[in-house]
Amino acid sequence: MNFEKTTEKDSNYNHLEKMSVHELLLNINNEDQKVANAVLEAIPMIEKFVEELVLKLKKGGRLFYIGAGTSGRLGILDASECPPTFGVSHDVVIGLIAGGDTAIRKAVENAEDDKEQAWKDLNQYQITENDSVVGIAASGTTPYVIGGIEQATKFGCTTACITCNEKSPLSTVATYPIEVIVGPEFVTGSSRMKAGTAQKMVLNMISTSAMIQLGRIKGNKMVDMQLSNDKLVNRGTRMLMEELQIEESEAKQLLEKYKGVRNALNNYKK
Repeated sequence: MNFEKTTEKDSNYNHLEKMSVHELLLNINNEDQKVANAVLEAIPMIEKFVEELVLKLKKGGRLFYIGAGTSGRLGILDASECPPTFGVSHDVVIGLIAGGDTAIRKAVENAEDDKEQAWKDLNQYQITENDSVVGIAASGTTPYVIGGIEQATKFGCTTACITCNEKSPLSTVATYPIEVIVGPEFVTGSSRMKAGTAQKMVLNMISTSAMIQLGRIKGNKMVDMQLSNDKLVNRGTRMLMEELQIEESEAKQLLEKYKGVRNALNNYKK
């Protein structure tokens, strides 16, 4: 199989240490502008996966992200933001990282090199065929991710991967290989940069579009968000004022009574 890691190719820039701060920032930004167009190219495959994912979620399935290092942390970030944003349970979208929770903050030596561990981690959740698993690895060669996706595919789960290399080993084992080819990094091999940005964008697209399809947004508002701080209570109040054409005091009373924007909208009587 013809496989070349563009994520490891030499940077398009040299002598970085001789650049001024302005030059560094401008050149990093120039590279970052390439990311959105690379994601655009991957939309057809993202679309296919999300359509299948939504069907599985409607059957009671869950969405798992598995990754190592930066990729694993990005998956955990997206998973952790779904309950407060969309009001879903914490066990609907789950992020797993090689090395366990310790690896969220500190690198765990050799954790990503165990090809069997991801499947063991997934099975801690009594995985079923209704579940979907996304493997996140910029290189497309991380053993932890490859092993997990390979086993999940064989088991009957819907699987996808997010990688920034074309025709990687990871892509060959995922049902829906999402390849976002962003090219060489500004700092050679530093895939926390453009590759990480691309992965974050794709994860946003997957979870947000799926939750909208599941009815978790009304109009363009997060009516199922958890009212966990003053900012969100104020946002919910404004939503009710706008939607119901009522005063702030009445909106606050409704929100306090029904503990959520959707409940308040559904129970409002003029």
